[in-house]
Amino acid sequence: MRNIIVLLLVLMGFGSCTDSDQDLYTGQKLDFQLFKASDFDYSGTFSVRELIDGNLEATIQLVGERSSAATTFPAHLHHGDYTDPEAPMALMLTPVSGDDLQSKTVLGSLMDGTKLSFEDMKTFDGHVKVHLASEGPDYQVILVAGNVGSNVDEVGGFYADLMTICSPDF
Repeated sequence: MRNIIVLLLVLMGFGSCTDSDQDLYTGQKLDFQLFKASDFDYSGTFSVRELIDGNLEATIQLVGERSSAATTFPAHLHHGDYTDPEAPMALMLTPVSGDDLQSKTVLGSLMDGTKLSFEDMKTFDGHVKVHLASEGPDYQVILVAGNVGSNVDEVGGFYADLMTICSPDF
């Protein structure tokens, strides 16, 4: 009998997590592909979900070799195409954890003061880059990158040799 009660409590716990998750989001979601951009074997997805309060939650999920929780990979949302050497940073995203290869950021105001709605994100002229390190020579190594919003080119593909390195000057 005790095992049945424990089982019911566990099942209710799982059900409540799902319900609260549904309570946070409107159901609108965009997924953008992140491509391997260096000798390191990583790829991934940049997902944007609309929260019920109108804010956006951005999630980066990488696929590749995991490391320790102490390892993090800096991530940035930029204006413009990944090939544009003058593309300014729009927002520093939460670094990707080496442990689960994931990052979640609630997008507030961008560095220029604008705030993106879900509809704005669909047409945002931008891209995402995830770096190997936050400084030094490894900052120049981009693990993954990909265009988002209006820059997505389903037919043209991704060419790592055309990618530009972002400036560490924020």
